[in-house]
Amino acid sequence: MTVERTLHHFPLDPASRQVRLALGEKRLPFSEVQERYWERRAALEALNPSGLTPVLVETTGGKRVVVCESRAILEHLEEAAPEPDLLGRDPAERAETRRLLQWFDRKFDFEVNGLLLHEKMEKRLLGLGAPDLANLRAGREALRRHMTYIESLLQNRDWLNGARLSLADFAAAANLSVIDYFGDVPWADFAAARTWYMKIKSRPCFRPLLADRWPGLAPVAHYDDLDF
Repeated sequence: MTVERTLHHFPLDPASRQVRLALGEKRLPFSEVQERYWERRAALEALNPSGLTPVLVETTGGKRVVVCESRAILEHLEEAAPEPDLLGRDPAERAETRRLLQWFDRKFDFEVNGLLLHEKMEKRLLGLGAPDLANLRAGREALRRHMTYIESLLQNRDWLNGARLSLADFAAAANLSVIDYFGDVPWADFAAARTWYMKIKSRPCFRPLLADRWPGLAPVAHYDDLDF
């Protein structure tokens, strides 16, 4: 039976990008509704009372399933479309994937996105004035610490979770891709991370992200360059 999928998302939302990458990697077709989540649209809040993106709506034979926010959607997709497997093939792999998902969803988001993306993107979208330079410096320092950690993982692993691509890679790439949109990732200082990102950036599932543009928020010149 055919499943019709609609993803409600904001293009520059790292959580939404994780879901878009997973849908693309699994080759699951979907239509999309771009949301201005800060406007608190009633139709979005009717789907997800938190008013946050992403939200996946699946309709099968007249029955509708609404799955809210990235972790729930990613787990749902693993159950609904288990191949290719993106969580892990044994308990140890799945535990490490979930650990890294939590790392980027909580620690990276709080320490990096909460400063850099808030100052560079959210303030502009919400009309909150100029970026705070002290917050930008703190966000960039935190980003370097996270890049060092990513670099350490990749010294002994082909992908962040080990030998195979996983949702952990998509979580990291989704977050870094939005930071990279604004030109703040110091790729030149992290060779292993740069090579890893080039591999992910070259995958077909990543192409729609490279085409993302938002009015008034132009990306840096290298953003969509596969050989940056």
